[in-house]
Amino acid sequence: MSPLWFLAAFIFGAASGKIGLPPLVGYLLAGFVLNSFNIEGNETLVKVADAGVTLLLFTIGLKLKIKSLAKPEVWAGTSIHMVITVAVFSLLMWTFGLFRLPLFDQLNGYSTVLIAFALSFSSTVFAVKVLEEKKEMASRHAAAAIGILIMQDIVAVIFLAGSTGKIPSPWALLLLALLFIMKPALIKFMARCGHGELLMLFGILMTVAGYSSFELVGLKGDLGALVFGMLLANHSKSSELAERLLGFKDLFLIGFFLNIGISGSPTMTGFLIALVLAFVMLFKAGLFFIILTRFKLRSRTSMLASFSLANYSEFGLIVGSIGVANSWISSEWLVVIAIALSITFIIAAPLNSAAHRIYARFSNRLKYFETSKRLAEDKPIDTGNAEIAIIGMGGIGTSAYDEMRNRYGNIIIGIDFNTEKVESHQRAGRNVVYGDAEDSDFWERIEPVSSNVMLVMLALSDPKTSIFAIHQMKEKGYKGQITASVRYDDEIEVLKNGGVDAVYSLYEEAGVGFADHVCEHMNYCKLKNQ
Repeated sequence: MSPLWFLAAFIFGAASGKIGLPPLVGYLLAGFVLNSFNIEGNETLVKVADAGVTLLLFTIGLKLKIKSLAKPEVWAGTSIHMVITVAVFSLLMWTFGLFRLPLFDQLNGYSTVLIAFALSFSSTVFAVKVLEEKKEMASRHAAAAIGILIMQDIVAVIFLAGSTGKIPSPWALLLLALLFIMKPALIKFMARCGHGELLMLFGILMTVAGYSSFELVGLKGDLGALVFGMLLANHSKSSELAERLLGFKDLFLIGFFLNIGISGSPTMTGFLIALVLAFVMLFKAGLFFIILTRFKLRSRTSMLASFSLANYSEFGLIVGSIGVANSWISSEWLVVIAIALSITFIIAAPLNSAAHRIYARFSNRLKYFETSKRLAEDKPIDTGNAEIAIIGMGGIGTSAYDEMRNRYGNIIIGIDFNTEKVESHQRAGRNVVYGDAEDSDFWERIEPVSSNVMLVMLALSDPKTSIFAIHQMKEKGYKGQITASVRYDDEIEVLKNGGVDAVYSLYEEAGVGFADHVCEHMNYCKLKNQ
């Protein structure tokens, strides 16, 4: 790969981070700038970009549960949204064609629907990157957004299989049957890979195996990576494997975004059309919001999921490239779609960054769209006789819960935004309920001022979320004590300034705890103290 690609990606990625945008926006801009200097991509960059998307789908599969696709808001919401979007976009472009606007005047009925179909997808790459950077992959709105994206990906794969004229081999059914037979063996082998580089190598091997095996039987290779990831999704090491592959995935995805930017050379007409299409994207986001609220999701969940889906997709480029290859549309339209995709990324990035603040400001108006019936996870929270609330039931929160229960009895309540984790804790006998500390509505559902809660322990990975939670509690009149855990020393002062009473430094206190444990169980300390 050319050193210029890395240099441009680093400079523009760092600049994007400085102004509050995700680095991926900088990678896109780097591609456009390189293109303006007539620096072109090559086959290596394309392969790196494809590898990034394939790894992304594999890691999505690792976190995907089949039952999540069976939810009405996912399969029905996706179907309704795609049908309406294709119809509205087709009508809009057909109208522009009637007025003989450039590029639109060369479209016929089939090509109009094809472009509308390409624009109906949302970007899996963008959504997952944004949700990961915000540490919200386990949230309710992320589950809804990812489910919708997977359904869109399935539709895209079906289209690709049909439009390219590739008929899956009769061996495809045998392959799928064989995978389910092999699943126990794969899971057993994964368990024996340990926690080091062998586990990472196993993940790469499974990604390549999934891609290659599906290609051999006439199916889309990316779908194979997704399916292989899903086979391993229920294993206890699936999250650890996803973390092991994170560096590779992020590195290869830089190539993906660079490739998008570097492959387009827009005209002024094409750029103006792309700009119009980019702002039409707001219709897509609004439609998602309306549909999701009709399926009884709260306005906050619907809005955050809609913001994650408020862009065009890399699959739109694939659909467009097929259209160009089959002479259904001109190559100019492929460039227009690429530019529109890039602009929506730039618009959606700050939109997602400010999503929680936007909802906090307009929540009263947005709640107007909610249905009268509430889903189970949105009902008011009854803290009962709990005197201690632990927010964030990951490893630290769970250990704290068990220790405090051993000391003081069943006066603890745990709160977490991962519904599957909540269910797991409940099966283990812990008093844990669903709630998102970064959700202003959550603080309407739980009233610490009117409960018995005297101590709140924040075991959250993001100090910004802890600060938000502290402010919400203060506004609700909570007078008890608040403590929080942190990973880094520079976060201690931030939380103390935010109003926390005590801060627990994980790395510092872990050493103290280790020493205490040794002195309690080993003879050395006892002999030394005599």
